[in-house]
Formats: sequence, C-alpha cells, structure tokens
Amino acid sequence: MSTVTPALRAEFAPTGTLRVGLNMSNFLLTRTDAATGKPAGVAHDLGVELARRLGLPVEFVPHPNPGVLADAANKNIWDVGFLGAEPQRANEIDFTAAYVEIDSTYLVPAASTLNDVNAVDRPGVRIMVPARAAYALYLERSIQQATLVDVAGADAAFDRFVKDGFDALAGLRPRLVTDQAKLPGSRILEGRFTAVQQAAGVPKGRTQAAQYLGAFIEDVKASGFVADAIHNNQVVGLTIAAAA
Repeated sequence: MSTVTPALRAEFAPTGTLRVGLNMSNFLLTRTDAATGKPAGVAHDLGVELARRLGLPVEFVPHPNPGVLADAANKNIWDVGFLGAEPQRANEIDFTAAYVEIDSTYLVPAASTLNDVNAVDRPGVRIMVPARAAYALYLERSIQQATLVDVAGADAAFDRFVKDGFDALAGLRPRLVTDQAKLPGSRILEGRFTAVQQAAGVPKGRTQAAQYLGAFIEDVKASGFVADAIHNNQVVGLTIAAAA
C-alpha cells in the first residue's frame, strides 16, 4: 500500500476527521450497539481500521438505507461510504472491489408454483422489493416480464408481500430466512438472481483516496481482517469476495 502523506490525509478527510458513512439497513454489516446506542458491525470495524492506518480520528455517519447514503455522496456529509456497488451509484462514487458478497433470492408463499429463481420473471408475476436496495437496482435493470413493486424498507416490503398477496419477495437470503419464519409454509427459492457486491467508496474526484482505499480493501481481505470482523460480530450469511 502507498505511504500515508499529509496530502492523502487531507484528500480523505478535508475536515480533519474521517467521516464514515454507514448503511444501517444492512443488518449483516451494521447494527446499533445496545449498550452505547452507537453504530457497530463489520463495516464499522473496517472504518475504524482505515482511520487507524491513516492516522485520523473517525466519526460515523449513519444513514437509514443505501439510497440515502448514495445520495449524500456529493453533499460533503461523508468521506468514505460502505454500501453495495451498483452502476447507478458510480456516477457520484468511486467504488473499490467488493469485500463481501451477499446472495439475493426470493421468498414465495406456500401455494406458489415457482420453484426456481429463473422462473420468476414471467408475465403475471408480481415481485415486492425494498426500494433502492442494491438488489432492487439490479432487478430494475434485469426484470423484463414480471411486475416489480417497491416500498421503503425490508419490514414494509414483507408486510406488503403478505397483505397484498404478491407472488415473490426479493431480498438478501439471510433476511429472507427471518421472513420465512414469520410466514408458515413459505419457501426460499434455491439459487440466486444476483450477489450484492458490498464495497467501500469515496466521493468522485478524490483520486489518491480512491486508490488507497482500493488497496486497503484488498489488504483486509487477504490478511484475514474481514474474516475476523465477521467472526467477532457473529454474522452468518456473508461470503468474502475474491481478490480483485
């Protein structure tokens, strides 16, 4: 990795403090610590380590969902963000390669005849999805025949899926396991329609910071830091991404 210089610190953190944006809706990577009320989790731990290596104080800036976090990229609110890397977000954010992947699939009701993720995209099928999640953005690009309906938040999406009799609920597999337990007879389809690439990024225009951040992500994957963070936070459902 490149040497940390005053110029690099200034580009990363114009205010003198590294402001780390977190997507608090991704329960696999972030959570609110019950004792302190402050952000915690895998992404938090990566932010702490990045700040340590840069020799900067750190401040965490929680956001309720990835869409809000992405929208804030050009508003001088955060310096490094941890969220799913999607083409729609790359207009304002320079992303690293992924550090973890999360499978996305569908939950279907008990009476459903759908048995495969590839069979969901057909006429007459209605899919419920949390708005602006990375996998929702993927479905917006890829669904050709089914009807895609979104609502803000995974909890609201599950409620609408049940209440209005949707044919499928799109989501991260670990979250759908929780939803399945609340809906007797429902099934999670085998396979995946995509794997969400969870990455880090900086606002556009911070070239040196983007290069350093990319090298940092590769190093924490290779060194075992990401694996340790997953273990220490007792998270199930994450796959460490391959080296870029």
